[in-house]
Amino acid sequence: MQKFKLIAVVGGLALMGACAKKEEQLPPAPPPAPAAPAPAPAPAPAPVTPSVVPGSVQDFVNTAGSDRVFFAYDSYALDDAARATLSKQAEWLKKYPNVKVTVEGHADERGTREYNLALGDRRANAVRNFLVAQGVEAGRVTTISYGKERPEVLGSDEESYAKNRRGVTVLQGAAS
Repeated sequence: MQKFKLIAVVGGLALMGACAKKEEQLPPAPPPAPAAPAPAPAPAPAPVTPSVVPGSVQDFVNTAGSDRVFFAYDSYALDDAARATLSKQAEWLKKYPNVKVTVEGHADERGTREYNLALGDRRANAVRNFLVAQGVEAGRVTTISYGKERPEVLGSDEESYAKNRRGVTVLQGAAS
């Protein structure tokens, strides 16, 4: 009889399990929506390059191509390249009438100090006279000779000499 009880209990439990109210199962949750792609990072700002200030020394050099002209050995004659550069310098100077200039005359190391000071003076005046002839007011242009005292390049070879035989237009009163 014990078997009968055991079968009855097991059967009853099975019936109860079958008849028990099943918990309502919710349908499975939809899978999460795919994450929106992350917005592309903003492009890095372009590197800030300082622009050239109109009326500045850099503007002058950019416009004219150079602030200096070069001379042949023992000469103060302006060649075609020098005249082209000085023409551009003159145009820029006429655009900025508040800017004054000093033209420096230089020589290479050959020759005496006195001779090179005189040659530097003739070179500076050749540049000044050209600028004035191009319409730059004479009162805005002064000259100075450094002779061989301020070489651009140290050396006793033709390449160094050529770089030291020069006239340099130095701006005063230009924007920074």
